[in-house]
Amino acid sequence: MIPRYSRPEMVAIWSPETKFRIWYEIEAHACDAMADLGVIPRENADAVWKAKDVEFDVARIDEIEAVTKHDVIAFLTHLAEHVGSDEARFVHQGMTSSDVLDTCFNVQLVRAADILIADVEGLLTALKRRALEHKDTLRVGRSHGIHAEPTTMGLTFARFYAEMDRNLTRLRTARDEISTGAISGAIGTFANVDPRVEEHVCEKLGLTPEPISTQVIPRDRHAAFFAALGVVASSIENIATEIRHMQRTEVLEGAEFFSMGQKGSSAMPHKKNPILTENLTGLARTIRMAVVPAMENVALWHERDISHSSVERMIGPDTTITLDFALARLTGVIDKMLIFPDNMLDNMNKFPGLVMSQRVLLALTQAGVSREDAYAMVQRNALKVWEHRTDFKEELLADKDVVAALGADEIEEKFDMGYHTKHVDTIFKRVFG
Repeated sequence: MIPRYSRPEMVAIWSPETKFRIWYEIEAHACDAMADLGVIPRENADAVWKAKDVEFDVARIDEIEAVTKHDVIAFLTHLAEHVGSDEARFVHQGMTSSDVLDTCFNVQLVRAADILIADVEGLLTALKRRALEHKDTLRVGRSHGIHAEPTTMGLTFARFYAEMDRNLTRLRTARDEISTGAISGAIGTFANVDPRVEEHVCEKLGLTPEPISTQVIPRDRHAAFFAALGVVASSIENIATEIRHMQRTEVLEGAEFFSMGQKGSSAMPHKKNPILTENLTGLARTIRMAVVPAMENVALWHERDISHSSVERMIGPDTTITLDFALARLTGVIDKMLIFPDNMLDNMNKFPGLVMSQRVLLALTQAGVSREDAYAMVQRNALKVWEHRTDFKEELLADKDVVAALGADEIEEKFDMGYHTKHVDTIFKRVFG
């Protein structure tokens, strides 16, 4: 992933240096277990740990791979240069390349998941703070982009909090799904490596042994992992889209923070564009691009082929790095987001009283008017408001059929805003406990 959309901690997980360090730890721990089982001499296992402080030379490994055309062999050759060829002769005993590659990949995904989980926890903190801050800030709810009924800005933030809280559960589940390792040999039968070696290596790396592997760890696990990341990305886009709509000039109920010295347009100095949330929408699309290839990686030939390999070399780093950046960016947007309560009330009153139409409809049916007649009575007055910008309550009070059914006092009572916010506390308790 390009540096523009990257953060150092996540990038470091996917560096060649980190990868080779994990490869080394897998091989060294495997040697320890084999020595404990009497498969290889203890002195040879101990000798491997001579390289524990070595910074493996990526350029040298690439140089060897240019000849061997095999990345794991190139690494093992370089390791022997540090340990000594005779001392290193039992390294990789009974193992296959995928034992190293797959176990390493899962270690990297687990570490990436830990960062993403922390990211979502930070976002949840920001969303909760803004929800509580604007718990009673009235705004109009919209369906199909059209005014519907009153809600509060706090409920909007609470809705996003609940969605991201579900995503936190999904990420934790995805982390568990991917937290397996396999040191099971060429076809996964343990013919040349004792299962206890796998148990030891997994314990040292914080993984659990894969119950049954072939030459690879089953890719349904990875499909589930990247699918979870795709859902998180969609939730990011959901929040970003709401903010973008709120920032439109004719709405302006909320906006991204616009810093001192920031410029909105190279041509029009007045512009304040929602560039961060537009960027998040684009990043979400990029993250979701990984989901289908991850699903397609599940079906491998027999005990394995490597059609999945090139895909994972790209989607592993690119998707986790991008999602980490996107979550951090969204947290910053939420933290600094500007809210304009007066504009919210102005927008709601653009068609005065119209958002109370359902309440009047229900009152008429409760007063004995058929639903069909009640709907017609309310709609004919509502359309006058749409067409002439008149006041809905005044239209109702001038309608003799409505007044006959409800009376003027009851019509007045139907325009109390508190009616629509009376259960906000209940919803907040459900969301935040």
